[in-house]
Amino acid sequence: MSNLKFKNQTGFYRGKVRDVYSIGEDLLVMIASDRISAFDVILPRPIPFKGQVLNQIASHMLEATRDIGSNWLLATPAPTVSIGKKCVPFKIEMVVRGYLSGHAWRTYKSGERILCGVEMADRMNENDQFVTPIITPSTKAAKGHDEDIDAKTIVESGLASKDEWTKLCMLALQLFERGTQIAAERGLILVDTKYEFGKIGNEIYLMDEVHTPDSSRYFFSAGYNERQLRGERQPQLSKEFVREWLIENNYMGKEGQGVPAMSDHWVETISKRYIELYEKVIGRTFKPEALSQEELFNRTAVALQQIQ
Repeated sequence: MSNLKFKNQTGFYRGKVRDVYSIGEDLLVMIASDRISAFDVILPRPIPFKGQVLNQIASHMLEATRDIGSNWLLATPAPTVSIGKKCVPFKIEMVVRGYLSGHAWRTYKSGERILCGVEMADRMNENDQFVTPIITPSTKAAKGHDEDIDAKTIVESGLASKDEWTKLCMLALQLFERGTQIAAERGLILVDTKYEFGKIGNEIYLMDEVHTPDSSRYFFSAGYNERQLRGERQPQLSKEFVREWLIENNYMGKEGQGVPAMSDHWVETISKRYIELYEKVIGRTFKPEALSQEELFNRTAVALQQIQ
């Protein structure tokens, strides 16, 4: 998609998976693309309807958690478009983990028992549930890889004040609890997720996407305990299967490694997995909408005019 030009546009930024337009001093337009990233690298082929899946799940979840705290979203005028308040972001990703999976498991398997300053118990198996959810933050890198960080370093480096950090932790855990409840109603387990926050004045706002397959990992609750007892893999709805495919093909985003080729079948498989998660989490049949660039622009421009 080429750059659009909105009235009162003051900036444009192309992220890994979103195109972000600044409107005036206090609004953002985020357009979710079909680009897919893993290990902080954009993969070579887009995934059909991925942008719509992410945007519509995020919109649904932002509305479902609005009572917990303020969030940035004002309108979703098109399947892939969100308009919201421009915040000053905390350069932290608040990663909440209810289970020993993904990056946490890879760290644990290497012999480490401390992750982001949080101690993990001995004798745990992959995908075991923590006694209580843990927060394992990472820095939000503009380029390259995000890095694990602990609470002490966050406060000492000025990424957040002590009071702000306390508030961020409280909000993240409350959001994770709500996400867990929503998932349970759909026969799913919210395994882990990440939240991003920002400020307008002194008020903290939840930003970006929430409980989507790009930011979260889900297991199926039916049979979870039995699979753990047998030491079997847990089928999951998340982007982790893309990371696993890359690892199997000797790619983890490290220097000198080449991104493996993506076949038509693999691209279609990823698209179907994203749509499956949408239908499982939202509880509605996915209705693909492929808007022309002109129609997307017009819907967004009308919504901006109404907001402004």
